Amino acid sequence: MVLCCVFGDDMINELVVILLSVIPISELRGAIPTGIALGMNPLIVFIVAVIFNSLVFFPIYFGLEFFYEHLRKNNFMHKQIERIRKKGHKQMEKYGIWGLIPFVAIPLPLTGAWTGTIIAWLFDIEWWKSFIVISIGVTIAGVIVTLSTIGVLNIIW
Repeated sequence: MVLCCVFGDDMINELVVILLSVIPISELRGAIPTGIALGMNPLIVFIVAVIFNSLVFFPIYFGLEFFYEHLRKNNFMHKQIERIRKKGHKQMEKYGIWGLIPFVAIPLPLTGAWTGTIIAWLFDIEWWKSFIVISIGVTIAGVIVTLSTIGVLNIIW
């Protein structure tokens, strides 16, 4: 109640959409339906959710880079990460960076910007290329979730 008086209902709703769009698992799948259900303009919800879900890329990717530098000292962790990289190398060769787009675009749990960014980092894809394809995937997922939400609401109402 106090927050509503200070920021106003619209600002609180936008903060809810932003928060849900950056939380793993929820991401766009939670942010867009919630924002629309709160009565926000679907286009505004889409834009805010896609932008903030895409921006999650930077702290994840560069955070992993930072921590990996420290993990190199831990031989066990370093070996585990290298084992994962070696195991998934064939899939990365087969699908390449473009395989991240449909992976991120499918709005299911454990797919999305968070997991896509982790995969991009694991396979040493340049950060700027990764950001572009993950943003494309996030945008496609945003369109799917927005249209699905609007369609479901039209059927219900």
